[in-house]
Amino acid sequence: MFENQFWLEKSLEQMSQNEWEAICDGCGKCCLNTFIDSEDEDEFTATDQLRDGEELIFTNIVCQYLDNNTCGCSEYENRQTLVPSCVKLTKENLDSIFFMPQSCSYRRLHEGRGLASWHPLNNGGSKELMHTLGISVKDKTVKDCDVALDDFDLYEADWPKRDCD
Repeated sequence: MFENQFWLEKSLEQMSQNEWEAICDGCGKCCLNTFIDSEDEDEFTATDQLRDGEELIFTNIVCQYLDNNTCGCSEYENRQTLVPSCVKLTKENLDSIFFMPQSCSYRRLHEGRGLASWHPLNNGGSKELMHTLGISVKDKTVKDCDVALDDFDLYEADWPKRDCD
């Protein structure tokens, strides 16, 4: 699949399921807990985009099923059953990915920025460069089951916003 470079020739919508899955860089940032800070917190309603006065805040808190060494989900096939709030990114909901970090490969392709040089597909399947550049969640997180809900705001993190090339 690495030699093919299908991502240069196909849009996300044209990709097969295997190609779609291969686009995921496996950084684990989608497993981070986030929240929206709003100037108008009294009238908060869920939307598919940030509104004026809102900011997406990342934490370094991850789902309990994230494997810190691989940055992958240990319960990938059952993730939405075990964690109903886990978002499954699909071709159908791609337009509402404002909550994904700037470095997300799906977001990068959707916005026309291409895959990053550190992406495993550009590195023979290896995640090593991604880890070395600090793009992944490896060794930066705490599990959600180890943090009291009232303390989530104490774990705000800026590093998930980092993107290279």
